[in-house]
Amino acid sequence: MRVVQDPSHGFTRLPRRASTAPDLVVGVDLMYGDRVQVRMHGPALPDLGSEHRVVLHRNPAEIQAVATRLRHVWKREFVDVQSVDAWGRPAPGRPERPYATLLDLSGEPEDELRPCMEELAAQGSYLLFDLLLGEGPRNGGADGPLGTFREIFIQVLSGDQPLRVRFDSELFLPWPMLALPGTAPTGTESLDTLFRRFLGHRHQIEQTCGSYPGVQGRSAPRPPVIPAVSLNHDTTIDPQKRTRAGEVAAALAKDTEFTERTTRAELLRALAEGPLDEQLMYFWCHGKFRTEDDQTPCLVVRLTDGREIDAYTVRGRPPVNGTADLFRPLVMLNACYAGLPSGADLAYLGRALIDRGARGVIGPQIEMPQVFAAEYALAFLTRYLEGRETAGEIAHSLARGFADRYRNPLGLAYALHGGMDERLERAS
Repeated sequence: MRVVQDPSHGFTRLPRRASTAPDLVVGVDLMYGDRVQVRMHGPALPDLGSEHRVVLHRNPAEIQAVATRLRHVWKREFVDVQSVDAWGRPAPGRPERPYATLLDLSGEPEDELRPCMEELAAQGSYLLFDLLLGEGPRNGGADGPLGTFREIFIQVLSGDQPLRVRFDSELFLPWPMLALPGTAPTGTESLDTLFRRFLGHRHQIEQTCGSYPGVQGRSAPRPPVIPAVSLNHDTTIDPQKRTRAGEVAAALAKDTEFTERTTRAELLRALAEGPLDEQLMYFWCHGKFRTEDDQTPCLVVRLTDGREIDAYTVRGRPPVNGTADLFRPLVMLNACYAGLPSGADLAYLGRALIDRGARGVIGPQIEMPQVFAAEYALAFLTRYLEGRETAGEIAHSLARGFADRYRNPLGLAYALHGGMDERLERAS
């Protein structure tokens, strides 16, 4: 007798961990005729077990355009801000673009920082509660179903208890950067109050965009004693070593099975030859959108060799037989725009990695300053490698920590695509 299948996987595999349902799931579905359905359910809602839904007359293209604008607002109104004197000239003794070059902003002039935060909060609130959920005659006004939906939505998100929130949305919005409506006149809210308005400060958040990590295989490999991790990077970034990128690399290599890749060929060989059994993949590189003819922009990243890596680069190297279940890392794409889903869903690099088997992808949604990007990576990866906290807990803690301790909102610009409950596991 010849055995041609091994349904037990040689008793080497474990059942997949049962995931705990989020406290709140918010779905945004595109419908025919410029209509958008928004729905929510979960134990955090007042009526346990029920689903609230509303269909809105909205232009998805406009919503997506305003979301793109919001990301540019963060760069223009915060990252690129320059301190000036009363005559509009660069202020003497002040660093150029202080919010892009400094980590700790607690000592920066509050009369400069507060207007920036007011603008970010105002624009984040406008996108969610005026453009998407705004009341109007075509949507029934304040007394219609939308008014009730909006009231419940604000009530749940405004609670003091942090929630685990999943946004399963066909509209690619920067959810952690969106904000609750203000309750005080402009200029009167404290910085602490402004920070608390942002959804990413209040709650753990993951975005699924219709792609669900970890559902491809039926079983999971046994956790290793020593986790396998990789650093995929562009060694030409930060030649003056002004960031903590070197410390990030050292943290990744400590007590792990460590692989370093600096070229596209090395990455493609690992993807194609298999098995690529890594628990954590870290990318430190530049990212940008490439547009060809009239096609939707496609995200590409580059390692040291400068060769483009996009979603189709990953899709073009399917796993070899029997190795699909072994690709299960949490991926950190610490590249400018790497966490920003393009309008071309299938061209999004993070989704391609999730479809391949990655348990989640975290990355920035704006053009992130290198100093902050390296600091965030060091904090996130160090804690994740300890194996005690989930990715969602760490991301939420860092967003709050950078805001509350350093008055720096850039932690809110990191987004988790899946992986909120993912934790690095080691065999006991």
